[in-house]
Amino acid sequence: MSDAWVRPATLEGVRLRVIPTTPDHVADLHAATDPDTFRLFTTKPRGWSEEAMLGYLREFWDRGQVVQSMQIKETGAVVGCSSFFDYSEEHRRLEIGYTWIHHEWRGTFVNPEAKLLMIGHAIESLGANRVQLKTDERNLQSQNAMRKLGLQFEGFLRNHMVMPDGFIRNTAMFSVIPSEWPTMKTQLLARLGYTAADWELVSASTGVSSS
Repeated sequence: MSDAWVRPATLEGVRLRVIPTTPDHVADLHAATDPDTFRLFTTKPRGWSEEAMLGYLREFWDRGQVVQSMQIKETGAVVGCSSFFDYSEEHRRLEIGYTWIHHEWRGTFVNPEAKLLMIGHAIESLGANRVQLKTDERNLQSQNAMRKLGLQFEGFLRNHMVMPDGFIRNTAMFSVIPSEWPTMKTQLLARLGYTAADWELVSASTGVSSS
C-alpha cells in the first residue's frame, strides 16, 4: 500500500468532524461499542478492555489502514470510527469499512455525514475511480444502511472469506463511482437537511488538512 495517496485527514462537515484516530481516542472508541458489534466483523479485539481496543487499532495501523474517528463538532465527543483501506493508487480505488458507532448515535446524522465526508474526500480530493463497501451477507442491517446511503449493490461474492469462527461467508458488495457521486451526494445532503450552499460554505471555510 502506498502511504502517499491515502493519508489520515481532518474532514469538516456541518455537524460532524472526521479526524485521524490516535491512542487518545481509545477510551471513547471502546465505550462506543460492545463485543456483539464485532460478531460479523472479519477481525475483532483480542479481549474486551481499553488495552485490547488499542491493540486492535494498532493491527489496523500496521496493515496500512487509515483509521478515522467521528467527532461531534458541538461537543467534541468521539462517537465512532471508520477506515480507508485496501487501496491502490495505481488503479485509484479504495474501500471504506470497519465502521462502528456508539448506540446512542446510530440512526442519526452521524453515519450519513461521515460517509458523505469520506466518500467525497476519496472521489473529489483523491481522485478515486471506485469506492467500495462490503459486508457479510447475513448482516441485513448493514446492507440496508448501504442501500439507504445510495450505494450501488453489485452482488454477492460467494465463499469469499473465512471468518474467525471458521464460517465461510458470502460477501455483499456495494460501490460508487465518480459519475454516480453527484446524484448520491445530492441525496445525502437532502437526507441530512443540508443545502449545497451549507456544504460548500463549510468546505470553503475549513478545507481538508492532512497529517
